[in-house]
Amino acid sequence: MTKSAWQQEKDFRDSAVPVDRRKAAASWEHVADFPHGDGLLRWHWNVRVPGSLAPDIFFMGMVQDWANQGYDVREAEALLPEGIQFEREGRIEELRVLSARIMQILKEAPKIPGHPYHQYEHPASWEEVRAAMPAAADNLPRPAWKDRYNEQIYQGWLGQMAGGSFGTAIEGYTGERIHQVYGEVRGYLIPPETTNDDVVYELLLMDVFERLGRKITSAALADEWVKKLPYGVSAEGTALRNINLGIYPPESGTFLNPYCDWIGAQMRGMICGMLSPADPMEAARLAHVDGVVSHARNGVYGEIYAAVITSLAFGMEDPREIILEGARYVPAGSEYAAQLAFCIETVKTAIDPQTAWKILEKHFERYNWIHAYPNLAADVLALWYGQGDFTESMALLASAGLDVDCNGGLVGNVLGILKPVPSVWADPLGDLLETYIAGKEKLSIRALAEKTVVLAQK
Repeated sequence: MTKSAWQQEKDFRDSAVPVDRRKAAASWEHVADFPHGDGLLRWHWNVRVPGSLAPDIFFMGMVQDWANQGYDVREAEALLPEGIQFEREGRIEELRVLSARIMQILKEAPKIPGHPYHQYEHPASWEEVRAAMPAAADNLPRPAWKDRYNEQIYQGWLGQMAGGSFGTAIEGYTGERIHQVYGEVRGYLIPPETTNDDVVYELLLMDVFERLGRKITSAALADEWVKKLPYGVSAEGTALRNINLGIYPPESGTFLNPYCDWIGAQMRGMICGMLSPADPMEAARLAHVDGVVSHARNGVYGEIYAAVITSLAFGMEDPREIILEGARYVPAGSEYAAQLAFCIETVKTAIDPQTAWKILEKHFERYNWIHAYPNLAADVLALWYGQGDFTESMALLASAGLDVDCNGGLVGNVLGILKPVPSVWADPLGDLLETYIAGKEKLSIRALAEKTVVLAQK
């Protein structure tokens, strides 16, 4: 009997032993010559995550997430072992046909009657999303600018860079496997590497925001993606394909995009919060404008939540209160809201973070390591039990594993806004952000923060 896609992926992930980054180098050289044709096809069947060298199979994740969204994918699941074998043996012609067949199956897959995913409400337009938020009735005016926001934005960027760099070396593995190789991880394992595929989307949003201000549109962001991005992965890669075919937002985030509930929007919501200090509804609106370029439904709500808790950190002090208040900005009838509520109830009632994570890890075992939900759980765990301590919070993220660089970026950004990033984390960054975007290869973190301050006052 064929295992379901989530069981296949879980077995694959559980067996992956981390490559010790203290001994093995990694690079982003693939960006200069990103695979295409048969090379790209094989890449989707057998890839190594650039920063950590963790193994991954995107076709498996694709089928897994379509099942999570309530579609009958049993035919596609049955083909996965054969596809893995074809790639390993270099049987390219057979791999081409099998891959096309999987895409056809997913495109035509019927919805499973009564599946939980279809029982939730998933508003799409900003007006519908806002109306479904418990916070919609607040109608708070835009707050006046405070001088302290300048430094908070800088510290937020430092926290994001530190947390992201910390997580880059260990992303894509389970917490158990990370501990097996490294023990308890409470600091940088290697000199921090700020290059990743998370922050580049924030930089592009800033460029469009600089031109259009708060009249920024999803279509303008889509144009910027096509103009500047050399490649994209999972939801972002699918969105780029769609946009290049003339399928613009919001359809770019939904059309044949099984990854639309993954973390790719949640990982980049922080800039929307920093452009809207202590103005969570505006942060949520900007996150929606950005999120629908590549995601839909719960994937977009993930970016909204990330943006909101970042914004709230400018005017609140307790990470736990930020978590709770942020939940009021998630559409109440959505699956994301239900999963967030489960996370909050778990950390409220568990006797310690280890017990809480065992419960959360089991609850989210059906989801890919790049999905928004299990990583949301890790974020809540770290912010709840870390109690504002940067090192303790990062250690909790490492103990959870999964998409640690995305989670470190979000948690680090929130914590940096709350209080200055400790020098042991900030100093090794050397005021340097490196990216693969032409014209932005080496950036000053201080200058980036100063630009953010200017834009946030528009």
